[in-house]
Amino acid sequence: MIDLAVKIDNLQLKNPVMTASGTFGYGLEFDDFLDVSQLGGIVVKATTSKHREGNRYPRLAETNMGMLNSVGLQNKGVDYFVKETYPKLTKYNTNVIVNVSDSTIEGYVEVAEKINELERIPGIELNISCPNVKEGGMAFGTSSQMAASVVKAVRKAYKKTLIVKLSPNVTNITEIAKAVEDAGADSVSLINTLLGMAIDAEKRRPVLSTVTGGLSGPAVKPIALRMVYQVSKAVKIPVIGLGGISSATDAIEFILAGATAIQVGTANFIDPAVTIKIINGIADYLQRHQIENITNLIGALEI
Repeated sequence: MIDLAVKIDNLQLKNPVMTASGTFGYGLEFDDFLDVSQLGGIVVKATTSKHREGNRYPRLAETNMGMLNSVGLQNKGVDYFVKETYPKLTKYNTNVIVNVSDSTIEGYVEVAEKINELERIPGIELNISCPNVKEGGMAFGTSSQMAASVVKAVRKAYKKTLIVKLSPNVTNITEIAKAVEDAGADSVSLINTLLGMAIDAEKRRPVLSTVTGGLSGPAVKPIALRMVYQVSKAVKIPVIGLGGISSATDAIEFILAGATAIQVGTANFIDPAVTIKIINGIADYLQRHQIENITNLIGALEI
């Protein structure tokens, strides 16, 4: 028997495959393509304290090995989520994690407090790549001090599993990871998107309305792998790896690098059932290599 179960703090995952926020909607959009309850968990799209329209179009651009996005956290706000969306998600027999985003610490805390009251939501993922409007727009996750301050505030308000999603747009990601661990994070997920840009040469204009956007997809995988490896060596809390994962082999590479679980993002747009294929592929790998438990692979990279 192959055992794919892993544990992130108090979260029991039936397998290490999760979905990345912003690439899987609320799960409901994928019901026609797969049994969502077979996944280890889903991270639903970002929820903020107030309704957000997001950025102007165009806000998506295809690249040679991925995509750029500047959607801008479009959502109807936490109160709408609690009243209208949450009841629809209780049907899933898996971990439903809410990505929490905002532009002020007070906004983060407000969302966390309201999500904390939802019985069937066992954890949140704190997106600290958001711009701090009170500090001139610098992202919370780009300095250890700012990252720690928002995590500490949310930790006081939120009593369940707290995952912090790290930005790769920093000089030393291990310093940020250790800062959020010390501030009370139960786990870290990485990486969020890399800052990139696309230009329409014929029009001599940026492709995205915001000029720059977040790069995701296969192009970022080597960077994500390196950062997961570094962070897993620097912290004691579980690491969730993401960035360009589109196959079971990709997922296994992240686990070997030190990830306890992984998230699949951009690949969901190409193949809506890719997560199930990855789960099956991981099981096949373990069977071929005569490994009974997935936990024996975590951080098992031989240097």
